[in-house]
Amino acid sequence: MPARRRAEIVTADTRADVTAPRIAEVRDFLTGLQQRIGDALQTLESKPFLSESWQRPAGGGGVSRVIEEGSVFERGGVLFSHVSGDALPASASAARPQIAGRRFEAMGVSLVMHPRNPFVPTTHLNVRFFVAHAPENEPGAPIWWFGGGMDLTPYYPFEKDVVRFHAACKQALEPFGAAFHPRYKKWCDEYFFLRHRGEARGVGGVFFDDLCEPGFETSFAIMRSVAEAFVPAYLPIVERRHETPYTERERDFQLYRRGRYVEFNLVYDRGTLFGLQSGGRTESILVSMPPLAKWRYDWRPEPGSPEERIYDFLPPREWV
Repeated sequence: MPARRRAEIVTADTRADVTAPRIAEVRDFLTGLQQRIGDALQTLESKPFLSESWQRPAGGGGVSRVIEEGSVFERGGVLFSHVSGDALPASASAARPQIAGRRFEAMGVSLVMHPRNPFVPTTHLNVRFFVAHAPENEPGAPIWWFGGGMDLTPYYPFEKDVVRFHAACKQALEPFGAAFHPRYKKWCDEYFFLRHRGEARGVGGVFFDDLCEPGFETSFAIMRSVAEAFVPAYLPIVERRHETPYTERERDFQLYRRGRYVEFNLVYDRGTLFGLQSGGRTESILVSMPPLAKWRYDWRPEPGSPEERIYDFLPPREWV
C-alpha cells in the first residue's frame, strides 16, 4: 500500500474510530459468541461441558467451558478471556515496538476441539481484540486491532468436508470484498506451518491479525462474520463422521498426528505464547493440548495406505 494512502487511513481511523473503540460492545459480542458456540457443541454430547469462571491477579479474567472424556470430544474448550495489564507482553508488541510497555486490554474467544473418532477432524477458532492505551503522560488515542481465524486439522481427510469448511470461510469474507479471502487463506496456510518439519499442521482455513485499517466498524464486522461462520462450517462435519467405525490402527495414527498439533501450539502459536507471557490461567491455555498424543522416531506411512492420504491434503491448494 502506498505510504500516502496508508497515512490517510491511519489519520481517518484516529479521528473517527481509534479515539473510542467500543470495548464493551466487543466484549458483549464475544461473551455471546462463547455461549452460542458452546451450546451448539453441547447438542452433540451427552456429557455436559464444565463451565467455570476465573480471575487473573494482574487484572481481568474469563470463563472456560470445557469437556473431558465426552462421547464425541475427547477434550475440548470454548474459552472467553478479558485481561488487562500495565505492559503488553513481548508476543503482542514484537511487531509494534512503539507500543511496548503500554497499558493494555485483550479479549477474545478461543476454541480447540479434539474429537475421539479419528475420522472427525480437530478444529481451532480464535477471535480477539487488543487495545494498547496511550501513556498517561502522553495523551492520545489508543491503538487497537482485531485478529483471529479458524482452521481444520483432519487425520483421515474427506475432500467434501475440506471443501465445505473452506467454502464457509470464503462466504464469511465475501461481503467485504474479493481481496480478503485469498489474502487470509494464504496467511492461514503460512501461519499454521511447522517450519522445523516443512509441513502444514492441517488443511488451513483463514487467519488474520493487525486488522484496523478498514476502520473500527468494518474491522469488527469482519471479525464477527468469521466467528459466526464456525458453527455452520464445522458441526455438519462432526455430525456426518462421529459414528464412523474405526479400529486401533486409525486411533494410533490419530495420536501420532496429534503430536504435530502439540508441536505447533508450544513452539509457534501466538495465543499460547501471549496467554503464558501475560499470566493467564494455565489450565485454560493448555486445554488446547490433546489428552493423548504419540511420537515415533522417523516414522513414515506405508505407500498407498489410508494414512498416507493426509499428506496429499497438506500442501496448500485452492479448495473453493
